[in-house]
This record gives sequence, C-alpha cells and structure tokens, in this order.
Amino acid sequence: MDIHDEMLARLRNRKPGFSLDRPFYIDPAYYQLDLEHVWYRDWLFVGHDCEIPAPGNYFTVEVGAYSVIVVRGDDGQIRALHNSCRHRGSRVCLEHKGAAAKLVCPYHQWTYDLDGSLLFARQMGDDFDTSAFGLKSVACEAAGGYIFISLAKDPMDFAPFRAMMEPFFLPHRLREAKVAFESTIIEKGNWKLVWENNRECYHCAANHPELCKTFPEAPTVTGVSGAQDDPEIVAHWEKCEAIGLPSAFTIDESGQYRVTRVPLLRDAISYTISGRKAVQMRLSDNVHMDRIGSLLLYHYPTTWNHILSDHAVTFRVLPISATETAVTTKWLVHKDAVEGIDYRLDELIHVWTETNDQDRRIVEDNARGIQSPAYQPGPYSQIHEGGVIQFINWYAEFMEKRLSGSGQPSLRSVA
Repeated sequence: MDIHDEMLARLRNRKPGFSLDRPFYIDPAYYQLDLEHVWYRDWLFVGHDCEIPAPGNYFTVEVGAYSVIVVRGDDGQIRALHNSCRHRGSRVCLEHKGAAAKLVCPYHQWTYDLDGSLLFARQMGDDFDTSAFGLKSVACEAAGGYIFISLAKDPMDFAPFRAMMEPFFLPHRLREAKVAFESTIIEKGNWKLVWENNRECYHCAANHPELCKTFPEAPTVTGVSGAQDDPEIVAHWEKCEAIGLPSAFTIDESGQYRVTRVPLLRDAISYTISGRKAVQMRLSDNVHMDRIGSLLLYHYPTTWNHILSDHAVTFRVLPISATETAVTTKWLVHKDAVEGIDYRLDELIHVWTETNDQDRRIVEDNARGIQSPAYQPGPYSQIHEGGVIQFINWYAEFMEKRLSGSGQPSLRSVA
C-alpha cells in the first residue's frame, strides 16, 4: 500500500470525535500530501491591502515549495506572481517586503514590469521574444482588506467567500488601516495542531490569564456554533446590527469559513488587561460605537481574526514542515493613529503576544507527546471542543474527496 492509499484508508477508518492517527501530525509523506491537496489547491490568506498601498509596494510569502510575490501595479491592481525568474529560476525578490519601480532579477538583471511582463533581457539575441517569458501569475483576490492567493491551476470559486465576508468587514475599512506591529513565531508542531488548539477554549482558563480578562471561554462565544439559543449573543447581534454592523453567525456549506460578532467579557472594549481601549482613535470612521465586541473570521487553512472597535488582530498560518508552522500576527490600527499619542505599542500587543507564546508552548508540548509511539487518538470534549471536531471533520472530508479523486469536497451544512 503506497502512502496515498494508506492516508485514504486511515481517513475512512478514523473514529469520529477523536484526534487523528499519529502520522497525520508527524509524517513528512503525509505532510507532502497536505501540501498537494490542501495548501496548493485552496485559497490562502497572505496579507492586507494596506501593506502595499502604493504602486511598486510588494511582499513575499512562502507556501511549501513556492515563493510568491504580492505586488501593487501601476494601475492600482494587486497581483500575485511566482518568485522565480523565467531565465534560470533565481528568486527575483529577495526581501520579505519592499518597494520597486520594476522587478529586477539580481542574477542577470532580467527586468519585469509590476504586472509580471518581461521588459528587458540583456543580450539574448535579436530574435528573443520577451512576451513569452513573463513571470508566471498566481490567482489573487482582494476582499474586505484581505488578500488571498491560490496556487491551483483551476482555483475554487472565490465569489461565495467574498459575498459572505465583505458585508461584515467593509464597515471596518481595513483597506485604509495600517499595520502597527507584526510578529512571526515558529511553533514546533504540525499545522493541524496549531488549528486544533485555536478552535477551542477548553484550555484557556489554565493557560491564558491575559486573554481571559476579556475573551469568554464559553463555546457559544468562540464562533464554533451559531449560538442562536444564547440570549446574550443574540442581544449583542441585535445591538450591533442596529448600527449597521452585520453580526449574526454565518458559515459556508462546506464548513471552511465562518464569520460572527461576539461580545467581550464585562462589556470590555478591547483586548487589554483593563478591557479599556488600546487605541484612542477608532479603527474605522464608519463605526461610531466602542462596545461592539470582536468580529471573528475563520478561514481554513490559513487565518483567524479579531476585529474590534479600536484595532484589529489578524493571524496567518503557514506550514514549514511536518513538524513546524509559522504563525504571523498583525495588529492593525487607523491609518492616522500615532504611536505614543493615540496608543502605546506595549499595551496594544501585550495580550496577544503573551497568548501567542502560551499557545506556542501548548502546541509544542502536544507535538512532543504525539511523537511517542504510545500515542493513540483520544476523544474530544463534546461540550468544549466542538470547533476542533468541526475542523477535523472539514480536513478529513476534504482530504478524502481529493485523495479519492471524486472531485471537489461535497457541500453540506455544518453547525
């Protein structure tokens, strides 16, 4: 039995409501199948419009074996291009981010326009056709201040996600915000362990003292379920929707992405120890109320998000290996907010900096335990880990469909 068939058999024989078999978390061959069937085929969050506000601004991102340039063109459009020169394959952009009038390969100075077309190739002969050697494009979409790419030859339809998320996000004007701070940590654990840890707050009371000052542990608040039976949640939705902020829990049919707005504890405004504002200037001029709680967005496999009245905290997950994952956090504030006047950076980032480090430790301890041959799948809490169950069900269904060659994953309602 080859590794493809082995993984498929394990998925079909897995016990519902239990964690996955050991190879899913540690085996390089299983990781390669994850790359080929999830990461190289789905839409991936890579960054924000506001990070590349002017023509020539760019950043690069690494997804498995691929390096991708995300750049704003002279026409204002955001595009994604493979970061591989069409001459001999050298990387064109060597920095994580920057600005350039043209994209110039440092090896032999092949020069590309910001749309990827080849403008100049030195001494290649009179009959050389530059139009045949532009940088290869990557599917790219911008929605509500977020930039997504897809490495697939035939990307999945992006329109349903855009239609769901933009009404929630456009009032917050993230396209016009700015990144106040960015951090990337490497968690020594499989990307699925990072997501499993994120999708529950069963661990929060014992591990996240800072976050628990403002963020509730209740499963109805974490975006795991619709929470339509929770009067506090429903009242919060009604309050926010009365001022024009869509809030009610919404999920796509496959369970890949969801969005909802939830209240914070004790009517807190922001993720600070006191619950008071971290930024004195509201994130958006369109939002005229402080206590709107947190707008949550989850999109597997790359992002979860918290959008508040004074700032936003966005997260990007990218796999590095079978046992390493990069988690990038960005704190967004109003474009005119001034550090030291409108906010103190240490107060703005404190809660999530601490929480991220705590989660890194949790994931790494979990990963070390799974390395043991004594590990066997254990049961998730039906009360507190419904989000983990939903994530694993999503992953298993997608992988089973794709490994079996039966087309796109079936669409079904997921609570």
